[in-house]
Amino acid sequence: MDLGLTGKVALVAGATSGLGLATARALSAEGAHVAFCGRREELALAEASRCQNAIGVGLDLMEEGSSAAATSRVVEQLGPIDILILNGGGPPAANAVDVDAEQGRRSAELLVHSQVTLVSQCLAGMRERQWGRVLAIGSSAVQQPIPTLATSSMFRAALAAYLKLLAEDVAADGVTVNMVHPGRIATDRIEQLDSLRAEKAGQALDEVRRASEGTIPMRRYGRPDELAAAVTFLCGEPASYITGEQLRVDGGLVRGL
Repeated sequence: MDLGLTGKVALVAGATSGLGLATARALSAEGAHVAFCGRREELALAEASRCQNAIGVGLDLMEEGSSAAATSRVVEQLGPIDILILNGGGPPAANAVDVDAEQGRRSAELLVHSQVTLVSQCLAGMRERQWGRVLAIGSSAVQQPIPTLATSSMFRAALAAYLKLLAEDVAADGVTVNMVHPGRIATDRIEQLDSLRAEKAGQALDEVRRASEGTIPMRRYGRPDELAAAVTFLCGEPASYITGEQLRVDGGLVRGL
């Protein structure tokens, strides 16, 4: 299937590891011109050098002015941004009862405000050109809150509400807005969370992982490239009539409809 992504310019946030890296590589493989963006600029440059028509750009979502500088650089070097992938690391694990005001503020800044800032810097051009894709890599916690990831569950859900409303506002302009929710995908983040559970429970990491996999109908963790394939499809031309949607890539983990 031709996804119609050849020559499209994509900015992928958090593209130096995990799901962002897998997504940036997948978009590049489909012919898009990709900006690998992340806090570790040297790593972003290194990853981009392995792909054609790609650049590495420093982007720290928590640093004032970083998003504006990054988007300007992408436009200068690759052209107007057609595809925006919202992605970033998650806040520290915490139960709701332990969340204080400062944790809430920082989590809201990371998961909501910084993402809205990126959208605002890219959206006008998409609407003018009558083509664009805004896609957020969220979490299954949006649809089934995870008790130990309270701030992630709270503020990713807020981002989902914003994107749902935005989708309606820009649909007639040829811009789609969607969200993909990974379940337990084999990334450094999941290994870190499993390690924390193992430490608290006094169990071996392998034992904790096996137990976690046992709760997934497919009985395994997903691969980053499996998530990236779903994201890439939604960014393509064949998905032009899909907007305002949330797609789970979780091996059947979430039982809700």
